[in-house]
Formats: sequence, C-alpha cells, structure tokens
Amino acid sequence: MVGDGDVNTPEGGTGSSAADWVRFFASWARHPIKMGAVAPSSRAYCEMMVRHATTELNGPILELGPGLGVVTRALLDNGVAPERITAIEYTSNFARMLRQRFPRVNVIQGDGFDLDTTLGARRDEKFAAILFAIPIANLAQAERQALFRDYFSRLLPGGNLTQLSYLLRPPVEAVPGVFSVSASPRVWRNIPPARVWIYSQDGSGHTGSAES
Repeated sequence: MVGDGDVNTPEGGTGSSAADWVRFFASWARHPIKMGAVAPSSRAYCEMMVRHATTELNGPILELGPGLGVVTRALLDNGVAPERITAIEYTSNFARMLRQRFPRVNVIQGDGFDLDTTLGARRDEKFAAILFAIPIANLAQAERQALFRDYFSRLLPGGNLTQLSYLLRPPVEAVPGVFSVSASPRVWRNIPPARVWIYSQDGSGHTGSAES
C-alpha cells in the first residue's frame, strides 16, 4: 500500500514517490495474488481504517500486511506511539524498507496467516487492535472465519479488527457470539473506491455504520 507524502525522513512519510510506485508495481507483477490490490491504497483510505480501529485501548497494535507503510504512517499521525506497533510484512523488500522508514516500529518479516510461528515468544500476547490488509479472496468463507476466530482470540476485551477491502460485501461473514461486522463510509479518494470493514467483538459496542 502507498499514499501521498514525503518519504525522505524516518517515520516521516507514507510513500508516493516514484520509487515507491515502482516497488509496488514490481511486487504486484511478481505476486499479483499475494498483493491483492490493483493500486496502492490512498492516504484517505488508510486514515479511515485507523479512525475505526480501537487504538484508544491500552495495549499493543498489530498491523498485518503493512506494504509500503501508509497505515503505519496513519497510526503514527493519529498519536499511536511507534513502540506499540507490531507490523508483520510477508515481502522481504517491503519489510526492509519499513524498518528503514519506521525504525521504532517492530517490523517482522513473516506470515500473517501463521501468527504462532511469526510472533514466536510473543504468540500469547493480546492486542488492542488488529489492522488487516492481507488478500484472502482465494480462501473459502469457512477458512476466512477460522482465521478471524484466531485473530479475535488475540484481542483484548473491546478490541476490534479492521480490514481494507474493495468488495461490496463483508469479505468475512460475522460469527455469532464471536464477532459482528459493519462498514465505514465509502472512500472515493482511492483506486478503486472502497470501504473499511469493521469486525467487533459481539457486545463490544464499537462499530461503524455502512454508508454508500
């Protein structure tokens, strides 16, 4: 993912430089299914994601699929301390770039679908919020729900999961007794226009409203 901004200083940019666009599309050409997006996500889209995440809770934040760091930048701009953020990125060159851009964020190159292995000694840690931007279109609905059940077992009480997706319906259907799902307003300043899906613990009361 990438948005507009200066990328020349640590933790200072989100990456709309020509070099970042080249990185994105080079990775997309090699791994279109793993990348998922047809274009880098906009800053407005990522800010919408952060706005609906439960970052106000005390505790660490887990970012899955940070890409070029637009959501990471939005978290920092929203007042989240970099030391709270653990960003798990599958692609090695993106992970290396994220470490350079955000030296105080804990960047892990690993698999967001296998958090026990990727988090290692931190596998039992509970998170205030999970921000999810990994493509899951190739997974069956039952597999998606099982994955999100695992993520919800890693959340603190009241914490939620927010997801970037271009789909018109929730990519993951609600699981009664575990999580419900709602949507942000559509973000038109993105290619293509999209919305953020908000998955909340049943009874938590932290939801967004779906708007066109």
